[in-house]
Amino acid sequence: MRVLLVEDHEDTNRSLTSLLRRRGYFVQAARSVQGALELAANERFDVLVSDIGLPDGSGIDIMQAINSEHPIFGIALTGFGMEEDVRRSHAVGFHHHLIKPVDLNRLDSLLQRGDGAEG
Repeated sequence: MRVLLVEDHEDTNRSLTSLLRRRGYFVQAARSVQGALELAANERFDVLVSDIGLPDGSGIDIMQAINSEHPIFGIALTGFGMEEDVRRSHAVGFHHHLIKPVDLNRLDSLLQRGDGAEG
């Protein structure tokens, strides 16, 4: 499964990338909206795992851009867990909304559910 991981916190990005790769996922990582969109323009991913708050925009911007090209299974990662935050992420196409710190087993379980997603 091809995962586009977008997380601006360098240590979290590196740790999640490493842990997901050890679990057998092909992971390409970005730390910004621009970086994510560049990767998505050159490769097709099965799953988008994205932080919502990014220095140059939002994970919502990424989901909207990728979903406009082709459907993708999306998991939002965020420190924001109010009902409105969850509603907004679902409204743009994220299938799940995880609150940081992320439980890796929960993330892995959700990724496995997205295995049959188009992309």
